Amino acid sequence: MSTHAESLSARTPAFLILMIVTCAILLAAQPQSKPHAKVVALDKLDNGILPILTGPPETVTMKSGYVVLEPNHSVGKHSTEHHEEILIVLEGQGEMLFHDGSKLELKARTALYCPPQTEHDVRNTGNSTLRYVYVVANAE
Repeated sequence: MSTHAESLSARTPAFLILMIVTCAILLAAQPQSKPHAKVVALDKLDNGILPILTGPPETVTMKSGYVVLEPNHSVGKHSTEHHEEILIVLEGQGEMLFHDGSKLELKARTALYCPPQTEHDVRNTGNSTLRYVYVVANAE
């Protein structure tokens, strides 16, 4: 004959699992914090990439960064995957190179759009620093 203590201990693991699952469901159902307006200084970087927006929960889906490239440097090949991307060129000149060998010219005061599923690289082809801001957002 089992005692009350034995019966409780036999049910405790199942009860704990049920409680953990219930808590997880309740937490997932809680409203997430909403993005807030903010200002990000773009003068902290000498070379490389400075994240501006890093995605949720800071934004709904958007990510962005400030890129500084010295002459003859590139960011490296990468794909937009399921995102679309826009580059806003602030200073300098360069090119966006695509997987198929085609390219687009970058120069100050221009914007370039790059669709989803596009492998590309950005290279500084000028004699001075190339500075641009990129913004990516989910396309699906």
